[in-house]
Formats: sequence, structure tokens, C-alpha cells
Amino acid sequence: MERHHFEEELQALKNRLLTMGALVEERVHQAVRSLIDRRQEEAEEVIASDKEVNDLQIDIDDRCLKLLATQTPLAGDLRLITAAMKINADLERIGDQAVNIAENVIKLLPQPPLKPLIDIPRMAEAAQAMTRDALDAFVKKDAAMARGVLKRDDEVDALKDAVFRELLTYMMADPGTIQRALALILISRNIERIADHATNIAEDVIFIAEAKDVRHHAELQEPKP
Repeated sequence: MERHHFEEELQALKNRLLTMGALVEERVHQAVRSLIDRRQEEAEEVIASDKEVNDLQIDIDDRCLKLLATQTPLAGDLRLITAAMKINADLERIGDQAVNIAENVIKLLPQPPLKPLIDIPRMAEAAQAMTRDALDAFVKKDAAMARGVLKRDDEVDALKDAVFRELLTYMMADPGTIQRALALILISRNIERIADHATNIAEDVIFIAEAKDVRHHAELQEPKP
């Protein structure tokens, strides 16, 4: 494979990853909207669309393997391709979390609302913004932007803890709320996992840009000169 063609294939790979990112972000938005607007048909659409996400994951992995097999990549290209496979897996799992949210919404809808939804939509907005920014950092190979995503994970974790504490008070005060409260707690955990996957993507961007492995919060500081 000529270098020019190889570069074209790399760009096509990036574009497919961005398509995947836009798709799963829309699924998350749709799943959360089905909760807020109490629309079962929208939740069912999210569940039904899971195959589309899975098919796209397989296509991206196939592209990565083809690139690895047809030319010995340079070090930077190798980091990009291997990280792309990991990013692809994280995006697919974000799609899975959207399905999980939708399934819990369907369980909730036959019952009256437990409480006004405040922190869960805020969590979802934060997690989606983290995903968008992580993918933007991927496109730009911007390690500083990726580090910004890492630092925002604590915000989502704090909101999840607040949701749990509030819903726990409902369950303790009235056992009749337990089923609804547990479903909302599970949804908050699904959203937290989306933020975790966005964090994984940001870590992969730093690996692509700087050849540094910052998983498990090994470092959150700017690189030393």
C-alpha cells in the first residue's frame, strides 16, 4: 500500500470513528430524553438501533486490522491505529449504556414520576460534553484538551453520589418508592459509565499525541519540558 493511499485510509478510519461517536451520542441523548419526556417509543428506538452501533464497531475494527496487515506503520501511525481500536470499543460501550438507560426507562414509565429530574439530566449533559470533547481532542491530537476531559470526570461522579443520596432518602421514607428509585440509581450509574468511557478515550488521545500511558490517573499534569 503506497503511503498516500495509507494516509487516505487513516483519514477514512478517523471519519468512521467520528460517525460512530455522533451515533452513540445521539443514542444517549435520545435515551435520556425518553426519560425526561416519558416517551416509551423513543426508548424502544434506542434499543432497536443497537445493531447499527455493533455493525459499525465491526467495520471500524476491520479497517484497523487491514491497515495493520497491509503496511508496517510508523510509530505514530501504530499508536493511532491501536488507540482507534480501543476508542471504538469505548464508543460501542457508550451505545450499550444508552440501551441500558432506555431499558430502565421502559421499566419506569408505567409508574408515576418519583421526583422532578434535575441531577440526572445534568449528569447526562456533562457526560455527553466529555465524549464530544474527547473525540474533538482525537481529531486535533490535542493532549491538553484531553487532559481537560480527565479532570471533569469528578464532576459526574459527584452528581452520581448526590443522586444516590437523595434517592436513598426516598426509599427509606417510603418502601413504595424503592423500585422507581433503584431504576433511577441504575440510570445514574449508566451515565457515570459513559463519562468513564469518555475518560478512556481522552487517555487514548494523550497516548496518540505524546506516547504517554496515563491510565489509572498515572498523571494529570502537563508534560514536563
